[in-house]
Amino acid sequence: VSLRVGRGERVALLGESGSGKSTLLNLLAGLESPDAGTVRVLGHEMSALDADGRARVRREHIGFVFQAFHLLAHLSAVQNVAVPLLLAGERADIAQQRAAQRLASVGLGERLHALPRELSGGEQQRVALVRALVHEPELVLADEPTGNLDPSSAQRALEEIASTVDRCGAALVLVTHSEQAARIAQRRVRLLRHTLEEEPAAAPAAVARSTQP
Repeated sequence: VSLRVGRGERVALLGESGSGKSTLLNLLAGLESPDAGTVRVLGHEMSALDADGRARVRREHIGFVFQAFHLLAHLSAVQNVAVPLLLAGERADIAQQRAAQRLASVGLGERLHALPRELSGGEQQRVALVRALVHEPELVLADEPTGNLDPSSAQRALEEIASTVDRCGAALVLVTHSEQAARIAQRRVRLLRHTLEEEPAAAPAAVARSTQP
């Protein structure tokens, strides 16, 4: 299997359950190691780095939106979103301010201090999305980022993803079963047994809306 994603490119990765889509994301993130071959991310050969090196690449350059939210249960929404900024050395007050602004942009301005258990599934997913994007990473890895959202909230989340990756010049690898989500991609790649196949991409309507002033 060979996949190349350029800087600023949005790629939707599709495939049946169990085809290895999430495993491929984990390889890109350095969370798993390949049995053979190499994984190169932003100039770093992930399998050649030690655990600290892989963690540094993730912390400084990659944003994640997981299918499971992985929010820290003892932190509020705004504190969860501030974590990547704090890890990057941002002052606590500035990190909190930036986190609050980004949460407000996805309709969570009144839920800043709610703990994860006090949020609905859709609200938790929006917090996870904002956390992935708040430090403007160079690569965003998204695993079914709108899976628990209603259509309207999903559209808003997709536009947030599209506008942020465009503004940052970031690359996006999006694992999804949703045709709505796949529409923000410039390329569609289907993972089959032992191979990847390129598919025609639909017109990225969500991106067009997200980039208008």
